[in-house]
Amino acid sequence: MTAALEIANLHAWYGESHILHGISLSVEAGEVVTLLGRNGAGRTTTLRAILGLTGRRTGSIKVNGVEAIGLPTHKIAHLGIGYCPEERGIFASLSAEENLMLPPQLQGAGAGMTVDEIYAMFPNLYERRNSQGTRLSGGEQQMLAVARILRTGARLLLLDEISEGLAPVIVQSLARMITALKAKGYTIVMVEQNFRFAAPLADRFYVIEHGQVVETIAAAELNSRMPVLTELLGV
Repeated sequence: MTAALEIANLHAWYGESHILHGISLSVEAGEVVTLLGRNGAGRTTTLRAILGLTGRRTGSIKVNGVEAIGLPTHKIAHLGIGYCPEERGIFASLSAEENLMLPPQLQGAGAGMTVDEIYAMFPNLYERRNSQGTRLSGGEQQMLAVARILRTGARLLLLDEISEGLAPVIVQSLARMITALKAKGYTIVMVEQNFRFAAPLADRFYVIEHGQVVETIAAAELNSRMPVLTELLGV
């Protein structure tokens, strides 16, 4: 069966800076995978490199079996990828609903979620649909950033630090959202600093250090491998 995402020996640069040094990882359709590591380890660069948002890249990035290493960013997105960057990118002058309606449907991807389906999943956004983007709380902005991708038809979601800086009650609602998306068959790759948030959600963890995968831990091994994780991450 073809993996949703297959990365092999990925190197990536920003200008002269060589950031990724041979990342290899695999994500099956419908899995939730978390990239763990300290700040500066290369986790966000891995997400950006998948979409061609770094400088030079070498190696292989296959999305549902299609080689994407040589494609421009807009063509990679049309393979069915949605990216939620750490800074969220909400348009301040637009209402929540206008932000939601902004991205076009991806050609070649499946049908995106309808607005009604999105509001059913994110009742807060329905209540705030006429509010300006910047009037939303941090948690509401984060939900809007994810909801916006779901409208496009993307089935592979790249989520960068979505729980960062948010109140525990909002983090819990984001965890429920990820569980619901997984149940609908979405494939999710998360970069997370918040281990407590990621631990019950992910099928597998890749620990990245100095631009390389140094450990791969399945969810079932988590308890027995905690000493290794504690040493690598200080969790």
